Amino acid sequence: MLFDIDGVLVTSWKPIPGAAETLQRLAAQQVACAFLTNTTTRTRVQIAELLTDAGMAVQPDEVITAAVLTAEYVRTRYPGARCFLVNSGQIAEDMPGVDIVYSGEFSGPRAPATPDVVLLGGAGPEFSHLALSWVYDWMAQGVPVVAMHRSTAWTTVDGLRIDTGMYLIGMEETSGRKATAVGKPAPEGFLAAAGRLGVEPDEMYMIGDDLNNDVLAAQVVGMTGVLVRTGKFRQDTLDRWAADEFAMQPNHVIDSVADLPGLLGL
Repeated sequence: MLFDIDGVLVTSWKPIPGAAETLQRLAAQQVACAFLTNTTTRTRVQIAELLTDAGMAVQPDEVITAAVLTAEYVRTRYPGARCFLVNSGQIAEDMPGVDIVYSGEFSGPRAPATPDVVLLGGAGPEFSHLALSWVYDWMAQGVPVVAMHRSTAWTTVDGLRIDTGMYLIGMEETSGRKATAVGKPAPEGFLAAAGRLGVEPDEMYMIGDDLNNDVLAAQVVGMTGVLVRTGKFRQDTLDRWAADEFAMQPNHVIDSVADLPGLLGL
């Protein structure tokens, strides 16, 4: 089993009803689990601790984050690069071997020295007018921009919050340049999870609340997709997608992760 976290197991780190019980039943049946998330506000250790505190026994090495995938990408494609990171959260711990300068270290109107690579993590107060202006200027000049994900929104207990993808749409459109996105829905994370568990993708289920970034993206690499009606799920989005007879459809749709054992016949 491969789980998205936010909107599937927790909302604002509060457990979704039945999530802990589902993981306990899977563990009792010796079903291996991994957790793939575009969350970039916390490290793997912090994420595992928060899930454990919410009643879900998760180890840090079971968590695959967009930051971990991005670090691997940068080390491979841009070894030794000076990276300017705009992100809500201190996550350098999950990015060893990457030379990172945080945008928050600069507060004046004058732009820092042009970096080799711009890294965009999750959106938050750090995505200020000034920081995004610097990013756009460098992007227009041809500096590579690597986004940890293209998510456009996430769900909190207080409602939706816009995310990095929302800003990228405008910057790419006006600069004429494309950023590289490493996290979901890119295939690397799904394949990394399969590799960690030592199985082929077609032996895995992906459980997510995002039709495109979680479920259909996993199905593209051969996994069985399970869409839950929690988190960022919107029925009208599914209805519009289902109306297209040529579009790939989710393999399964369930009300919440609490219904997963029943789907699996456990």
